Amino acid sequence: MGRGLIVVLALLAAFAGPTRAQTPATSSRFAGWTSAIIAADWRDGADRPIQAFDNARRDLVKGFLAAGFPRDNMVDYSLRPDVARPTTASQVVDGLNETARRGTAGCLLYFTSHGVPNAMVFGEAPRMTPDMMANLVRAACGTRPTVVIVSACYSGIFVNALAAPNRMVLTAANRERTSFGCGADETYPWFDGCILETLPAATDFLALAAGARACVARKEAERGVTRPSEPQLFVGAEMQLRLPTLRFERESG
Repeated sequence: MGRGLIVVLALLAAFAGPTRAQTPATSSRFAGWTSAIIAADWRDGADRPIQAFDNARRDLVKGFLAAGFPRDNMVDYSLRPDVARPTTASQVVDGLNETARRGTAGCLLYFTSHGVPNAMVFGEAPRMTPDMMANLVRAACGTRPTVVIVSACYSGIFVNALAAPNRMVLTAANRERTSFGCGADETYPWFDGCILETLPAATDFLALAAGARACVARKEAERGVTRPSEPQLFVGAEMQLRLPTLRFERESG
């Protein structure tokens, strides 16, 4: 009887050993977050097709994946119509809402597009006004911690509409200024390029915002821009406490 018990315990130990070894490492701080990266225009100022917005979308996906955002709750969309199977604005909204029903821990929403003084281009749909974006963010993300980044001319118009205690809002320009880099000879819009330049070394969203704003100022000074874009940053009271804990993942070297 004693020998039988010893055999059973040995077998249990043999099965238990591999189970402990397979316990997953600590999950990302962004586990359960929804993220969406949307290239909402595809043209330069003369309505000619360009790749800058889609280039940014593609590489921002890579950058935020490397920072710890899970792919299973990440969507990315291009609203350009000159492709075999174009995506409509309503499909983007539906896809964002569906993803947000799964990833309920927080939201990262990134829009790159052209802007006008009262709205942002959103594919071939009516232009997105600040109220429309506020409703979109509210419906998808509610009161969960949310970071909204808007890369477009005049994108400062969205700050007041999006401002809330649970949100951080970063825009490429103030409400009265243009941003730069949306031409056929540019790989990315300048602001998106600065996000991509800063992201690999940034420790968190606050560092990302500071680095991107400094990068934009440097680029504009180098190119002799006389009316700088002045990227805007808003951080709500709840997010001021939360953001330092939301550190990006980095490979240990």
